[in-house]
Amino acid sequence: MPPTPKYTRDEIINAAYNLVRDNGLTALTARDLAKKLGTSPRPIFTAFKNMDDLKNEVIKKAFNTFEEYQKNEIESGNYPTYKATGMAYIRLAKEEKNIFKLLYMRDRTGEGKNDFEDYSLAINALKNHANITDDEALLVHLKMWIYVHGIATMLATSYLDFNFDEISNLITDMYNRLISNISGGK
Repeated sequence: MPPTPKYTRDEIINAAYNLVRDNGLTALTARDLAKKLGTSPRPIFTAFKNMDDLKNEVIKKAFNTFEEYQKNEIESGNYPTYKATGMAYIRLAKEEKNIFKLLYMRDRTGEGKNDFEDYSLAINALKNHANITDDEALLVHLKMWIYVHGIATMLATSYLDFNFDEISNLITDMYNRLISNISGGK
């Protein structure tokens, strides 16, 4: 009978997630993770095919963190749903810099779009709030995402440190300008 694993997959994923959360993705090595767990790398490779397999699980867990931020921001009622999705993105960047970087600032060459990334919540909220077509919503969302990502990146890299009232005002201003451009063109 094989020995009982010392750590479950979930325990290893949680330890890896916390390692990345505290120190960034470059800290996710078998050696550093084993040290954090107080063991050799063997249990890691018993539970996972390789480090990329584990990294993918950490990314999924990180995305769940973002979804929780999004849910909390929407449920707070502080902003309309579409704006809340952007504020959640920015809040994640400000409060969980390494998790944000893992999700949105890593080299994604050859990855394509991850299966767990779904923008339909934001697009549908935008269409309903602004009463615009699918194509218009996609265009506004792309422009807003570029803008929001710029703000989030500045926060995640500690380039600038806006407070949430300033961020809210910036986002509202850009949103109104984009919607006005669409409305003015009709």
